[in-house]
Parts: sequence; structure tokens; C-alpha cells
Amino acid sequence: MSAKAEHYDVIRKPIITEKATVASENNAVVFEVAIDANKPMIKHAVEGLFGVKVKAVNTTITKGKVKRFRGQLGKRNDVKKAYVTLEEGNTIDVSTGL
Repeated sequence: MSAKAEHYDVIRKPIITEKATVASENNAVVFEVAIDANKPMIKHAVEGLFGVKVKAVNTTITKGKVKRFRGQLGKRNDVKKAYVTLEEGNTIDVSTGL
């Protein structure tokens, strides 16, 4: 397995929400990452995929909601997000895709 494929296993997709847009004004990008990924793995993957310098990585786990579908109870999966702060002068344009 190539190194690039391993990076894509860590970083699932960018998250584009109102809160993520506000964070981007402070040179930060938000990604959905693998639930078992740690901060050094995320930093290495972002630097490898996008060719930027990462200043800091903050993570948060959003617990899945319990929802009903056709009367059946179901639970959404837990989601881990990474707020990646970039060094000055580095940018990632998530609107174009990976």
C-alpha cells in the first residue's frame, strides 16, 4: 500500500460548515478523520497530501445521535473531526476537492 493511500485512510473528507468557514479565517482547516487516528498521524497525513506546514492539530469526537427510521431505532456513527491550524503563508483550498 502506498503512503498516499495510508494518508487517505487517516483523512476521510473536509468538513465545510459555517463553523469551519469561521475557523478558516484563522488559517485552520477542518477534516473528518478516522476514529482511531491520533494527532501526529493527522499532522503527517495533511503535510504529506497537501504539501503544507502544520502548526497544531485539535481533535473532537462527536457522539452519534439516536434516530428513528420507519419506527426502528438506529444510531449514527461517532465522528472524529480534526481542526488543523496551518503555519503562516500555507493554505488549503478545500472547495476544489482532494
